[in-house]
Amino acid sequence: MATAGGRAFAWQVFPPMPTCRVYGTVAHQDGHLLVLGGCGRAGLPLDTAEILDMASHTWLALAPLPTARAGAAAVVLGKQVLVVGGVDEAQSPVAAVEAFLVDEGRWERRATLPQAAMGVATVERDGMVYALGGMGPDTAPQAQVRVYEPRRDCWLSLPSMPTPCYGASTFLHGNKIYILGGRQGKLPVTAFEAFDLEACTWTRHPSLPSRRAFAGCAMAEGSVFSLGGLQQPGPHNFYSRPHFVNTVEMFDLEHGSWTKLPRSLRMKDKRADFVVGSLGGHILAIGGLGNQPSPLGSVESFSLTQRRWEALPAMPTARCSCSSLQAGSQIFVIGGVAQGPSQAVEALCLRDGV
Repeated sequence: MATAGGRAFAWQVFPPMPTCRVYGTVAHQDGHLLVLGGCGRAGLPLDTAEILDMASHTWLALAPLPTARAGAAAVVLGKQVLVVGGVDEAQSPVAAVEAFLVDEGRWERRATLPQAAMGVATVERDGMVYALGGMGPDTAPQAQVRVYEPRRDCWLSLPSMPTPCYGASTFLHGNKIYILGGRQGKLPVTAFEAFDLEACTWTRHPSLPSRRAFAGCAMAEGSVFSLGGLQQPGPHNFYSRPHFVNTVEMFDLEHGSWTKLPRSLRMKDKRADFVVGSLGGHILAIGGLGNQPSPLGSVESFSLTQRRWEALPAMPTARCSCSSLQAGSQIFVIGGVAQGPSQAVEALCLRDGV
């Protein structure tokens, strides 16, 4: 079993969700895991909300979301969980913003987004919620950046992103929000940009070296990693259609440049649409889709100190398209697709070695 500083990686299996779902919205609040909306077996967005008490391993049904939705963003603000955007039962992006009041067990509507959007990237800092990009009802990617002020219940506009996109990865590092990748229609975006929260200005960094859809991204120890995905056809590769890759590209924030790691440091498995995280000095790649006929269950870690990949215990339930979040020394992998929408809730944990 792989170890990290005397600690070992292991899976913890929680009771399955009462409702199977994919593209659910997840949040962690004070020892509880909230799973909101998503798409069920019928393929339509749900208004179902459920909460797992992680100490007692019990699920409870919550009041349903006022707006059924899938693929929404969630931000925890103290005793509230703010749900932003997503797609509704008509497959249209929504502007609705709703807050679940945890102590009161009820929902309240909040000021709507200035424009309906799905695939919005959100970041919380000092009680303010930043919403970046998204896809509007016209299916065009958005460049808008909005900040939500809870005390005034209003959205304010900030300078737009240089590159419009939706479904991007965001990282908060110091006083900057970094945004990487995402999509413009069917095309993956290679842009890597940073917003300075104090100066309210954007900086363009060098773009990703390769154009890949459904890649996984993580930040750790001053570097940003872009892993795997579906490589898109282009003038410099021999494939005429997208194909799974095990590529590893790393951006050094201090030196401001990308490095494409050699073949010997690529992931063991080619994969896309997988969960990525960072625990204990390791970058983790979990599940996803590969060249096999069913979702992957394999898990691997890249040691930042030893600079090598190592296999970890496989997922108890092989899946792709999972929702995920990190809480302390655990990465939760929630729902997704196995044979169909899944009820599985499992956490990869970093525990003290025996």
